[in-house]
Amino acid sequence: MDLFDSSLGTVLYWIATVGFAAAALGATVLTTVLRRPPLITVAAVMLGVGILTVALPTPEPPLIVALLIGVTAFALAVLGGSPAASFALDLATHGSVSPGAHGGIIVDRGGPNATAPREVLRGGLAIGYLERAAIAGALIAGYPEAIAIVVAVKGVGRFTELAEAETRERFMIGTLASMVWAAASAALFVFAIT
Repeated sequence: MDLFDSSLGTVLYWIATVGFAAAALGATVLTTVLRRPPLITVAAVMLGVGILTVALPTPEPPLIVALLIGVTAFALAVLGGSPAASFALDLATHGSVSPGAHGGIIVDRGGPNATAPREVLRGGLAIGYLERAAIAGALIAGYPEAIAIVVAVKGVGRFTELAEAETRERFMIGTLASMVWAAASAALFVFAIT
């Protein structure tokens, strides 16, 4: 007997799918409120289970379910990318990156001509929210080509700040982690409706 032969099986399936999405969003909000980036792994697991669930051959979701998953996936993309990027940056740099007061990172220049530590990539938090909103929105709207525009605008806008190797590395790690998170979150919706 197929799970989706009965309407009860279909209803339970969509309740579970929305539940995984909501749990991932709840874990993301908790991660942000507690300022504990490693907790994003809980949200990542819930998101992964949700994606695996909707990647299976399933019946088309009712409109209200599609809307709930879409709104949840979009919020998850926008809110979860920041702790995901912070966690990836901590893993890659072993916690040696200090956050700046204006959403950037503190770069401590060593050597004989050292200058005082300075904040680079200022406004990264706000830019990240906008970047993830654009990426998730593009994927949800079915226009993935727009991601190239987002990447180009961000690269051109940050070009002058990428003089030091450590700044480039941190920029790439943070950007890629943020983009992967946004794309995975949007995939939850895309797979649910296809």
